[in-house]
Amino acid sequence: MKGFKDFLMRGNLIELAVAFILGGAFSTVVKSFTAVIMDLLGKIGGTPNFSGWVPGGVHVGAFITDVISFFVMSFVIYFGLIKPVEIATKKLKRTKEEPAAPTTAELLIEIRDELRSRPIQ
Repeated sequence: MKGFKDFLMRGNLIELAVAFILGGAFSTVVKSFTAVIMDLLGKIGGTPNFSGWVPGGVHVGAFITDVISFFVMSFVIYFGLIKPVEIATKKLKRTKEEPAAPTTAELLIEIRDELRSRPIQ
């Protein structure tokens, strides 16, 4: 029983549960935003809803609508979330000070000291 309790109390399990819950909440936001974009596309070229299209008795219309929604949702997530996070991460990396590269003299001193520390054969 103690092992199971330890498993449940691990930080990564709790973080995963929180991420799952937030992912579900974020999913509704993305779906509603995708609906807005689909409506805007509908205003431009007609409503992109193929749900009623059943060529030869095969229900492919709903699939086509879902594929279009998937691509719009992917576009929104990439340019609305992924790209801004990448840009912010790059800016943060640039602002952090990187250690200065050692000079030639420092490298030669290091090599000399390493050679001196080795026993003579």
